[in-house]
Amino acid sequence: MTKLVVVSAGLSVPSSTRLLGDRLAAATAAHTGAEVRVIEVRDLAVEIAHALTSGFPGPALAAALDAVTEADGLIVVTPVFSASYSGLFKSFFDVLGARDQDALAGKPVLIAATGGTARHSLVLDHALRPLFAYLRAVVVPTGVYAASEDWGAEGLPERVERAAGELAALLPAAAGRPEAAERPAPPAARRAEPDGFTVVPFEEQLAALRG
Repeated sequence: MTKLVVVSAGLSVPSSTRLLGDRLAAATAAHTGAEVRVIEVRDLAVEIAHALTSGFPGPALAAALDAVTEADGLIVVTPVFSASYSGLFKSFFDVLGARDQDALAGKPVLIAATGGTARHSLVLDHALRPLFAYLRAVVVPTGVYAASEDWGAEGLPERVERAAGELAALLPAAAGRPEAAERPAPPAARRAEPDGFTVVPFEEQLAALRG
């Protein structure tokens, strides 16, 4: 089964950051039937600090890092602190990179953030996207930012659905969706491997998103 992991860096309970992650995960799972696991970074704060100073993650942190490494796709959500991602969010991925610098290489990632004002929406492009590009992840085109006034307003559900669809198209289960079968690529665009697996070009997947 496709494994989808949500990394949520919200600090409060309940958390709008966790709520956004849950909505994105539900929308993606509706497309793919993926198994979803949520990692609350705040629960790992002490172990993250110890790992940064000692180089050895504790058992809970190690399990979370394994889940991220083994996932078929990620949804990462952070609150905005000082016009950027939170320090705890960054520290989690610092520990992941120190443990395995290839952990996110080629992995589909949907980026998202929450904040008190829409003026911080650029955090997606000036902070989150460069971070995951550096980690060599495949960041989906649509990021989702939710300000306080977005909850219950028009626009957010549509952005959630669009981003989820883009992530779903890059996950293994996407090839089995009925809508994917309705838009086959020209035979020359596909490449059949000896084991019968068909490689679908990335450009075709993006074209499918545009309908």
